[in-house]
Amino acid sequence: MLAILYDIHGNLAALDAVIVDARDRGADRWFIGGDVALFGPAPRETVFRLFELKPAVWIRGNGERWTAHPGHAPEGVHGAVQAARAALGEGLVASLVALPESAPLDDRTRAWHASPISDVRSFEPEPAVDEAELLVNVVELRLVFGHTHIPFARKSAGHGGIELFNPGSVGMPFDGDHRAAYALMHDDGTLEHRRVGYDHVRVPVALRAQYGDAPWVDVPERRFETALFEAS
Repeated sequence: MLAILYDIHGNLAALDAVIVDARDRGADRWFIGGDVALFGPAPRETVFRLFELKPAVWIRGNGERWTAHPGHAPEGVHGAVQAARAALGEGLVASLVALPESAPLDDRTRAWHASPISDVRSFEPEPAVDEAELLVNVVELRLVFGHTHIPFARKSAGHGGIELFNPGSVGMPFDGDHRAAYALMHDDGTLEHRRVGYDHVRVPVALRAQYGDAPWVDVPERRFETALFEAS
């Protein structure tokens, strides 16, 4: 059974809870869908915990790209990028950005970080106006992706009804539910959403303790606290 982990964002506590749950369910293979370190309180420790998961297939996300190439990142996250670069070191940064952009999960499923055309433009729970553009040249029957931190499953509005599956975020959910989100692919190819509780209250505290009053901390701290993209 394959455990599918996306958007961990340096949240080691959430990752550890997911690993225990996945193993208890019978997972013996791992897929790492990108954005493993940026924004969280334990970026380096998270990466090394992921290295312990074998066999594993990895792809990169926009977080890995931004950390390797700070000029690609929006101005508002430059502080977070520099903090992640310092924590990871040049060797890890280079290794993570060199990961492929996508990988097959089975003979009808391919995984990307956000979508086949971009690592920052992704699908929404309901079809958006750009969905057809995101699916141009897709030949697979099913796509798995993350980036939006909101778990859902549906078929595309066009292109013959391609299955779209977002496992959600292990480390920083944006659906108001603090539980870590991931997915299992069973041996028959079916996909299952999973949610795992853990001591999420400690994560923003740990972030603030690690980085103090650095201005960039305010936004991820609020997102860890609320499990929303922005606090309401």
